[in-house]
Amino acid sequence: MSFLRFIVAIFFLISIFGVSNAHYKLSPTFYDCTCPNVIDIVRDVMEKIQRRDVRAGAKIIRLHFHDCFVNGCDGSILLDNAPGIVSEKDANPNVGAGGFEIVDEIKTALENKCPGVVSCADILTLASEIGVVLAGGPSWQVPLGRRDSLTANRSGANSDIPSPTETLAVMIPQFTRKGMDLTDLVALSGAHTFGRARCRTFNQRLFNFSGSGRPDPTIDPNYLKTLQRLCPRGGNGGTFANLDKSTPDEFDNYYFTNLKNHQGLLQTDQELFSTSGSGTIAIVANYANNQHKFFDDFVCSMIKLGNISPLTGTNGEIRKDCKRINK
Repeated sequence: MSFLRFIVAIFFLISIFGVSNAHYKLSPTFYDCTCPNVIDIVRDVMEKIQRRDVRAGAKIIRLHFHDCFVNGCDGSILLDNAPGIVSEKDANPNVGAGGFEIVDEIKTALENKCPGVVSCADILTLASEIGVVLAGGPSWQVPLGRRDSLTANRSGANSDIPSPTETLAVMIPQFTRKGMDLTDLVALSGAHTFGRARCRTFNQRLFNFSGSGRPDPTIDPNYLKTLQRLCPRGGNGGTFANLDKSTPDEFDNYYFTNLKNHQGLLQTDQELFSTSGSGTIAIVANYANNQHKFFDDFVCSMIKLGNISPLTGTNGEIRKDCKRINK
């Protein structure tokens, strides 16, 4: 075989096998023929769960974010420990995370109607949108067609997911590496407009911030006293506090008003407004004054988040059980 024909053959093989999955695009109509009622099925389950657990939407959107920031939106966060799989559930940012049982309930409902069709990665993405809507937030068409990973990445979860005690200087590169900008960082942080956080995720701000022996100076004094009563020194680190003190179960822009009033719960929240000279300050102020702008940007950032390195085509699989790979 001549060198030229060899090169042509190599390019032919690449075109057939190497980039074939590039032709698969995520689309809101992906399941129109194979599971046309997928949205209704997921919504029905989410509505039922929301009635007994007001935190359902917040739990799911956290899982979706944590999933997408590690190897892309591939459902890897849902896998349990197994031979050859070191679960991301045990990574530091995911310890105590809720919502896994919600995914299982949705998956069961989908498998009853459309067995082997809808991926766990798409469940996280679609349920996140529905959870936001159920809490009064914006709706959007969710691009679908992701497939599920065959492995997990605990070390990636420990390094790539922002911890609640990060500075803005650490968070910005974490987002940039995923193709996200400052607007995405602030808009997606706005998901903390609903849900809860445990005392252990922010109590370092209350008594001995950065080893100073004093509280975080960016916390409003009255809010500080409230938090110190809820989370006393040496108290139960598992106690929950509202991420949004104003409207804790509604998806709105009060989270940003809280930041302007120095009443952000997590260090990563307040950093967005209290980091001198940061471009995030103007974005926070804009969202605090304009809920429509926040909603519009949030939708764009959620779609962008859901597009981080999905598995498509013949990559990965459609898990029958979101906790384990197929046998």
